[in-house]
Amino acid sequence: MASNVSPIRGGRSGGGTGPVPFAVRLANSDAFREMFKEGMALVEETARYLDGDGRREARLLARAPSLTYATESMRLTTRLMQLASWLLLQRAVNNGDMSLIEANRERAKVNLDGLSTATEGVGWDGLPERLRDLIQRSAQLQQRVVLLNEALMAPETPEVGADERPNAVRRELGRLAAAFGGK
Repeated sequence: MASNVSPIRGGRSGGGTGPVPFAVRLANSDAFREMFKEGMALVEETARYLDGDGRREARLLARAPSLTYATESMRLTTRLMQLASWLLLQRAVNNGDMSLIEANRERAKVNLDGLSTATEGVGWDGLPERLRDLIQRSAQLQQRVVLLNEALMAPETPEVGADERPNAVRRELGRLAAAFGGK
């Protein structure tokens, strides 16, 4: 028997009886809660570093690495603020504090794509090791958030035959849905 699961909070809803999309389930799972904790801890760790040891390390750098440090620390801070915004929006949806429609409007303001950084080369090699570590960890978190965001924002696959599905992933999703009583 199919249950009426609300994709927002995981509870019962008055809506349809179809399966809950995997991305919605993941966004309201223990894995998301761990991602949220990791993201917020990374924001705090980065702030402590940039205000303390990072500031001291930056003063010891030559001119060219110092400019790279300034650029990359700004990119890092921007990336983490965008990621924290996205994570807070998703948590608000999960907790029922914000509707999915409101969150999607706000998510459109969050820039998850234009936050790249070079992680190799002359400028990179001159950065303090701890800053490089924070940048790499933030980039990994960004990749995970981007993937989850894309999955959440993807329109539901229209029901078409297996031959008409655009790729193997959608074909497999269709098979899974059929196997578990979905349409």
